[in-house]
Amino acid sequence: MTDTAEPLVTRARDPRGVVTLTLNRPQAFNALSSGMLAALQGELDVLQQDETVRVVVLAAAGKAFCAGHDLKEMRAQPALQYYQELFAQCSRMMLSLTRLPVPVIARVHGMATAAGCQLVAQCDLAVASSAARFAVSGVNLGLFCSTPAVPLARNVARKNAFEMLVTGEFIDAAEARARGLVNRVAEPAALDAEIEKLLGSILAKPRVAIAMGKELFYRQVELGLEAAYQAAGQTMACNMMDGAALEGVQAFIDKRAPRWGFS
Repeated sequence: MTDTAEPLVTRARDPRGVVTLTLNRPQAFNALSSGMLAALQGELDVLQQDETVRVVVLAAAGKAFCAGHDLKEMRAQPALQYYQELFAQCSRMMLSLTRLPVPVIARVHGMATAAGCQLVAQCDLAVASSAARFAVSGVNLGLFCSTPAVPLARNVARKNAFEMLVTGEFIDAAEARARGLVNRVAEPAALDAEIEKLLGSILAKPRVAIAMGKELFYRQVELGLEAAYQAAGQTMACNMMDGAALEGVQAFIDKRAPRWGFS
């Protein structure tokens, strides 16, 4: 399906430094065309350099969150090099979500399938509407969701992940929460209020501590136990030298609220 003149990803920002990126291909259920991937990558590259951003919310327009890759676009170009470049482009974008120094929250209001489910799994946090549904359904078309399997297997237990991958069956939001794919579930009308609760908690913490912690969190899970402790200890030592941590600890000792200098 040809993309319209409308921007494929829109950006909004509030005074607190919360940036909302909205997938804006509702007529195609926000399928990840190469253009959509490029637009999202461009936004993430800009945010990577912006030290005033505190949290990113990834949302979507229309009925679906994301239906995965654009299969019509893929089928029109049956060449190995094209497919290799497409999945490399997608993987780079997914990794950019993890490499952002601020938390990324998926706002899942509707269906998230295949690479759309991958997008939810790749985000640091996810809040879903009770009407949302999730599947890694490529296997139904003879295409095993190999790249979605990467973050899925790092979010949910292996047998649950593999069952989703080999059956392509949908799970509802409650089951997604039980399996660890999403953090919170709310009724559709209360979805934004639930996200706001999470935002409030994150924004009350120093940006530098969260940035250091996020980088270490993803790095250590790929390490052996001893190496993970070494990396974590070094990060905590550096974190402790930061003024925000010194003030926070002093405030605890003094039995008062920290004075971090932000609202």
